[in-house]
Amino acid sequence: MFQTNRRRLLALLAAPLLLAACAGGKWETNYGDVIDPNVARGWRVVDVDVRVPRSLTVSEANTYAPDADIVWRGDPPGDRYKQVDAIITEAIRRGSAGLKGKRPVRIVATVKQFHALTEKARYGLNNAGVHNIIFTAQVVDARTGKPLTPVDTIKADLIAYSGDQALEAERRGLTQKVRITDHVARVIAGWLGIGPDVRGTFRRTGK
Repeated sequence: MFQTNRRRLLALLAAPLLLAACAGGKWETNYGDVIDPNVARGWRVVDVDVRVPRSLTVSEANTYAPDADIVWRGDPPGDRYKQVDAIITEAIRRGSAGLKGKRPVRIVATVKQFHALTEKARYGLNNAGVHNIIFTAQVVDARTGKPLTPVDTIKADLIAYSGDQALEAERRGLTQKVRITDHVARVIAGWLGIGPDVRGTFRRTGK
């Protein structure tokens, strides 16, 4: 019993150090220059094309920080590529919903990383953890396919809830999926110039 408790204690003490070592502790929400709102207001999004390449690695390992491009446990076990696609698609649709112009456009996005918390990190830590989300996005003319913006890299890192904070958030309906979707939607609105500019950095132990 003593050895078991000792191992658990060492694991809990080592976890934050492991996360800090692999992650560096600095995170950001960032994107290229905000699109001119006067231009964006002339657009109307008729299609959202999200791509989650099958070349991205996926981990189901219940460790503190799996080494993979996609770590997602906010849906039942299944095709994580499709689940991430659905989340980013919904977020982009919400974030661009304010565009009511005449020119039909399509937003094309490619996911590069979608790293949320494992069960072990979410419920085994306190005041640690980050949702690390990176994708590219571009607006193109829906009729001609002509690019209307460059391909921008968008970083949408978000402080994750863990431990007691995660349990309290879930009681209020603020699941990982809800928080990530809401955050990415705000990021897209900021990138399009139709919402507040949410770019910024923060420090947090976790990955």
